[in-house]
Amino acid sequence: MDMKAWIVSANMGLGHQRATYPLRNMAHHGVLLFGEDEVCHKKEKRQWTIFRNTYETLSRTSQIPLIGPYLFSLLEKMQNISPYYPRRDQSGPSLQVRSLYTLIRRGMGKGIAERLETVKLPVITSFYAAAMAAEELTDLPVYCIICDADINRVWVAENPRQSRIVYFAPCGSAMRRLREYGVPDERIFLTGFPLPIENIGKDMEILRHDLARRLIRLDPTKRFRIIHGDEVRSYLGDCWDPDREAGPLTITFAVGGAGAQKEIAAGAVKSLSGLIKEGKIRLNLVATHRQEVRDYFVKLAEKNGLSASGNIRILYDPDKNEYFRQFNALLRDTDILWTKPSEMSFYCGLGLPIVIAPPIGPHEVCNQRWLRDLGAGLHQADPQYCSEWITDYLVDGKLSLAAWDGFLYARKLGVEKIVEVLTTGKMERHYNPLLR
Repeated sequence: MDMKAWIVSANMGLGHQRATYPLRNMAHHGVLLFGEDEVCHKKEKRQWTIFRNTYETLSRTSQIPLIGPYLFSLLEKMQNISPYYPRRDQSGPSLQVRSLYTLIRRGMGKGIAERLETVKLPVITSFYAAAMAAEELTDLPVYCIICDADINRVWVAENPRQSRIVYFAPCGSAMRRLREYGVPDERIFLTGFPLPIENIGKDMEILRHDLARRLIRLDPTKRFRIIHGDEVRSYLGDCWDPDREAGPLTITFAVGGAGAQKEIAAGAVKSLSGLIKEGKIRLNLVATHRQEVRDYFVKLAEKNGLSASGNIRILYDPDKNEYFRQFNALLRDTDILWTKPSEMSFYCGLGLPIVIAPPIGPHEVCNQRWLRDLGAGLHQADPQYCSEWITDYLVDGKLSLAAWDGFLYARKLGVEKIVEVLTTGKMERHYNPLLR
């Protein structure tokens, strides 16, 4: 990419960094992490460390007996999203917004602002605090990537109509919520979430190639290709071969960046172990960058006699950029993505049907609703019987249809649209799934 900008993310889980990873080639001096040592004063560092550690600890407490639900309720209150209906003016700043601006005026973000001021470039960030700090402490153009289908008021400036922050919305519900929070239409662009370019390709040739093969594997009864084959060919072209041999099914189970929900894999591995040994299913267990999750998955494989199987893989890398690279490569052969409804919900746009693990936090509840409304997400039943209900989903044609609906209705060209806005100041709208 010839376009250059400051790209700013945050080390909180993986969602914020997953959103900026596809923009890394346009990043001036690499992706900066808000609150980290190289762009942070000592006073800021203490504030940020407490804030991040509190968030990640609360994210993992929901399954602790007795006290866990109470502690997790604190996180839910901080992230609470009010009901969308009835529509009303919510442009007034919330307590969280006022508290954030107090921190900024006391110095939070000063270090990164000093770095940004060294070169006059636009700032693109996936973290609300970085957007507001950049606006308050610099005179640079500021763009903020929304990472969920709905958001808390804290994502929008104290005075939204006077603010200069421009928002990139991943979907219609996020766009409408920004309007409700007082952001004018001229500062909202419905770009879609920035999905990895290496999973899309020029003119979507990679996506079309991978989806054509995935739809065959998800259609053991051939019901989907009989009903939808002509429509599929109209979009996928010569990539679509309804007579192609299916091959084994690949399921990818991914935990969140905070390591939550790794226990779900215990029942899943046990249930699927027979099919894995027979070579009918391949299973990817994604431990992200967390050593303790990797160790847990290794023990699961050993316990179920799968350590020597070539049909189970554990993905772990302490370097997050290398993890993202490997994960995106893994998705190309993935047929079912099993994960909680985080920012990964938007990956349904790659034609990946999503088995939805229980949501953590109000924003994930909204993502779950968005996935189901789109038709791209399916309910996670009891993991210890997943070999049965996944088989039922396959036979009933639910997984192939979810893959197709995600491809048709979710936006895929977020990176391209963001570049378009930065270079032209506007964005052309399309309804063809190959153009958005």
